[in-house]
Amino acid sequence: MQSVIVKAPGRINLIGEHTDYNNGFVLPAAIQQAAIVSISKRTDNQIHLTAVDIPDELIIESFHNLSVSEKQWANYVIGVVAQIIQKFPLPSGFNLAVTSDVPIGAGVSSSAAIECAVAFGINELFSLGIEKMELAFIAQKAEHEFAGVQCGIMDQFASVFGKKDHVVLLDCLNMNYQYFPLVLEGYQIVLFDTGIKHALASSEYNTRRKECEQGVALMQLKYSNVTSLREANIEMLNECVDLQKDPIVYNRCKYVIEEIDRTQKACLDLQANNLESFGQKMYATHQGLSKLYEVSCPELDFLVAHVKNNPAVIGARMMGGGFGGCTINIFQSQKAAQIINDTRVAYEQSTGKELKHYTVRIEDGAGIL
Repeated sequence: MQSVIVKAPGRINLIGEHTDYNNGFVLPAAIQQAAIVSISKRTDNQIHLTAVDIPDELIIESFHNLSVSEKQWANYVIGVVAQIIQKFPLPSGFNLAVTSDVPIGAGVSSSAAIECAVAFGINELFSLGIEKMELAFIAQKAEHEFAGVQCGIMDQFASVFGKKDHVVLLDCLNMNYQYFPLVLEGYQIVLFDTGIKHALASSEYNTRRKECEQGVALMQLKYSNVTSLREANIEMLNECVDLQKDPIVYNRCKYVIEEIDRTQKACLDLQANNLESFGQKMYATHQGLSKLYEVSCPELDFLVAHVKNNPAVIGARMMGGGFGGCTINIFQSQKAAQIINDTRVAYEQSTGKELKHYTVRIEDGAGIL
């Protein structure tokens, strides 16, 4: 094989937010918006990179001498190559061109899509035999070391393992996973983009992790088997963390414990094809994220509240780390245009900001085109 064209998609997460670093469950799915990478072999050790959408180019003299580039887009490629060559020697350099229609900054993992497309493509082009799970970890580590973002594994996992018309229940404790059908006949998934990203998102993310760890430490004093909130339950929390003395830690842990349980029960709803019950859990997740975990913002709360009492809307919640980004909504296809327009007008009147939206379908993960 002298050349290959591959795609790797962005992702949504239906339910299971801020549970990954607490060894809980997430329920992502791959979407139709994807990064597409064309790779061909060279006869030397150079790497020629092209970003079609910008457009921009970068030539690396040798894949044996890689470093972080000033061109941020290139680091998603370089980072993957750096991880691969640690274990799998490449016989030559390559030419690579990348294009993507995954929205940037919307919380649908545009960077993971590029990383996974590159990892999948190099693996195919050079017949390296890397397993799919390892490709996801390679892409994650590239994001850590070359893009400087300490992300969890969900984004890359969903991009590689996505399956059309299915969500994937991923156990973040042991990486076990299971597919559940989500066939949305008469319904569609729409993301409403607040158009904002508050600067405190990253610092508050770290704070939430510490607050969860504090709750675990308090429960460990009596229950030594509790090494994460995955092993905890509400009874343990009530017994070991005082709501009156330490309300912040209590509320953070309460949300995560409930969300881990809610995500597993949501899969039972899907098995029973009970979209209404599933949607109610989405609303409950948003309520917890807003009031207990406190990672929402007025704009996200407005968007969820605006659609909540609409009988054509099954469910809605904020999606992602919080403090901006998108809400994810499931509503009747025949009412879609009306709901989108009404929400857009109301949002602009309330905030003065333009509301973008993205209609997404659940599609397969990374593969050859």
